[in-house]
Amino acid sequence: MEKHSPRPEPKFSWFVPIDGDGARAGTRRAERPPTFDYLRQVVQTAEDRGFYSLLIPTRFANGLFAEDAPLAETWTTATALAAVTQRIRFLVAVRPGFIALGLFAQMAAALHQISNGRLDINIVPGGIQNDFERVGEVSSHDTRYERAEEFIDACRKLWQEPGPVTYRGEFYRLEGAYCAPEPGKNAPLFYLGGVSPRAMELSGRQADVHLSWIEPLEATKGRLDGLRRQFEKTKRSPSFGLRTHLVVRDTEEEAWAAANELIDYADPEVKAQRRSAVAGTQMVGARAQAQEAPDHRLGKHLWNGLSEVRVNCGTAIVGTPEQVAGELLPYWKLGMDEFILSGFPHVEECHRVADQVIPLLREQIAAAG
Repeated sequence: MEKHSPRPEPKFSWFVPIDGDGARAGTRRAERPPTFDYLRQVVQTAEDRGFYSLLIPTRFANGLFAEDAPLAETWTTATALAAVTQRIRFLVAVRPGFIALGLFAQMAAALHQISNGRLDINIVPGGIQNDFERVGEVSSHDTRYERAEEFIDACRKLWQEPGPVTYRGEFYRLEGAYCAPEPGKNAPLFYLGGVSPRAMELSGRQADVHLSWIEPLEATKGRLDGLRRQFEKTKRSPSFGLRTHLVVRDTEEEAWAAANELIDYADPEVKAQRRSAVAGTQMVGARAQAQEAPDHRLGKHLWNGLSEVRVNCGTAIVGTPEQVAGELLPYWKLGMDEFILSGFPHVEECHRVADQVIPLLREQIAAAG
């Protein structure tokens, strides 16, 4: 009889709103600008409430309010936030191609050491349409995936092998390179996402964790089946995470009212900016997040209204704590072992999710075995 490895304990993570925060999204400016003092409040709340990690996105223009609205720079912000926390991990989004590989490897190794091993890396090969071009990076969709694979390969060599390190790829070359400090076996993990064939192939070869934006359950099942086939090709064990927003209230009516209020005051110019980021994009996942549906409802409790005002993940689960936990459980059953959650505003909703949703979901997972 075939033996199956026991499932790991589910991990619950939170999100750092580098674009700004508030109860309304898509306005020209955020109710709560992304100052360091405010973002520190978010991350310290998540740490106090026992969350596993914090996802910090990366972009070159604001992706939730007007493009010229204040935006916290990713790496500097993550470094500062690591210094004012003790236990929670940081999952920092990085786009290969914008910093010299050897320098990045040293920067990441240093932050990993400073934080006592609390750094992981979310590699973003594709990114937001036209965002790369803002800062002078022009390359094809396929090239970005090829470059990302070399980036991961070369970082692992620098982190896990004693120097001098030599690496000769099409995009990156190392000749007698060293990395100090050396993370060794405790090096940061690599998270990868994406649903295009290129993205799934890359995850099968390189991802420690494949991170998916939430979609209807059947679509997610198909994606995971495809990903498992890619991992099987390389004889690697897959690990999956799910990224979603939550809109949780005491009653279903209150939850839907809160969801609609999130975008009711959105500025038409901001909506136009978001549409331009999706129109004609090669990013399969971005198109899936922004698909049209009556009242933005993709299912009984699945709502993608945020895609009108937010780049990337634009779908949320809406409902009571029981309904939200009940919606998340089937994704766990499909194989999702990490849940990266968020809600607006991120301080108050961090408390709400920690108090009302996660305990219910843990109970349901335990009962499901």
